[in-house]
Amino acid sequence: MRTWLAFIGCATAYLGNAAELPSEVQRVLTGHGIPAENISIVVQAIDAPEPILSHLADEPRSPASVMKVITTWGALEYLGPAYSWPTEVYYLGNLADDKLDGDLAIKGYGDPYLVEEELWKLLRALRRQGLTEIGGDLVLDDSYFAVAEPDPGAFDDQPYRTYNVVPNALLMNFKAMQFQFFADSAHGRVRVATDPVLPNLEIRNNLTLVDGPCRAFQAGVAFNHADAATLGRVVLDGQFSRRCNVYALGRTVLQHDTFAFGLFQSLWRDVGGQFSGKLLKAEIPPDAQPAFVWQSKPLGEVIRSINKNSNNVMTRQLLYTVGAEASGAPGTRDNGVAAVRALLQSRGLDLTSLTLQNGAGLSRDERASMGLFASVLRTAYRSPYAAEFIASLSLGGLDGTTRGRFDARSGEGLVHVKTGRLDHVSALAGYVHGDNGRTYVVAVVMNSPDAHRGPGQELEEAVLRWTQAQR
Repeated sequence: MRTWLAFIGCATAYLGNAAELPSEVQRVLTGHGIPAENISIVVQAIDAPEPILSHLADEPRSPASVMKVITTWGALEYLGPAYSWPTEVYYLGNLADDKLDGDLAIKGYGDPYLVEEELWKLLRALRRQGLTEIGGDLVLDDSYFAVAEPDPGAFDDQPYRTYNVVPNALLMNFKAMQFQFFADSAHGRVRVATDPVLPNLEIRNNLTLVDGPCRAFQAGVAFNHADAATLGRVVLDGQFSRRCNVYALGRTVLQHDTFAFGLFQSLWRDVGGQFSGKLLKAEIPPDAQPAFVWQSKPLGEVIRSINKNSNNVMTRQLLYTVGAEASGAPGTRDNGVAAVRALLQSRGLDLTSLTLQNGAGLSRDERASMGLFASVLRTAYRSPYAAEFIASLSLGGLDGTTRGRFDARSGEGLVHVKTGRLDHVSALAGYVHGDNGRTYVVAVVMNSPDAHRGPGQELEEAVLRWTQAQR
């Protein structure tokens, strides 16, 4: 009898965690030969106490970039949507007759969106203050973060991909450069343009212009760094076809400080400033008073760039920022993780399944259950900052990572979701507006060989269609 009761107990627990799957979902699994134990799904109406579909809801899975849901909502709750990042400028000398007789210093506080356009506006503001010529050097202070990260190539052996940039308190333009390649048939060459233009970056263009179709990987362009220590010399090899349209390639160059220095030199010249000094790294004295403070865009806007475009670099910056605000400077990743976990726990969420590392999902170690994501989404929906959070998610088929993905039958304009994909991982979580007028949270993931090659997306869209059609 005890054995029979134990069997009944196990069976009941299994049914509670692995529900019978909808036929359209089962067809996806059968068609690709994917075991049901490789997926997890939760679908629950916002106003309902229990899910209408729960399959292995408590199983810790790799969620890829869907992990950004937890990091961005945690940061929004902790910092508030009006939070902004200062970037301070100091005159280390006297300013007279438009000339600074001394050094110009810039201290960063982790602004994740200090892109080229924002830095240009900052420098224009300095020019309006009357500064034209800098007589000394440029001093950079990135001490607000204490960064302890693995090598940029540790995740996937792609250290120069823009998504692998590690955090920095004075991050500029994501430390990324876009190379554009043009077939210049009139001169028999391949022309290369860059954005931004960095005077301290050497580019060796060995590309040859050839006939034939434009079919090769990266349009035939081979990108390499000639100096692994400084990343200050780029070598471009290969054959580029005359038939290729303009080809763009994004890569990281230089180190954080030398990138910032080169970008400053270029943009300061563009706004009419004069500077011939060198780069210095130093901490600004704590009693120094800034001559000017540039404020970033508010967090409520910044998380739109993070979630809609799945920006890994900005997410990691955000986690360090939370760490600094929670435990004091310098901000660390560990303190950021601890603060996010503490906030989730304060909202009554079960974190048993959560392994949070960099907060961006750019990891093979991060884990969370779909049950946790569903709980976070339902809690966020009741938050005073719900509007800002939901607006940060990709609007199905219309913007962000789902642009062009759905049609009117499968979710266009009817879902706000965060997607995630790594090799053998595909995931999606967010809100679905059903035909019955109710709003549902949906969290679905596939951890299975080749999930990222299509089966995962098919599964997600089958779940979304099933949810929309609820009566």
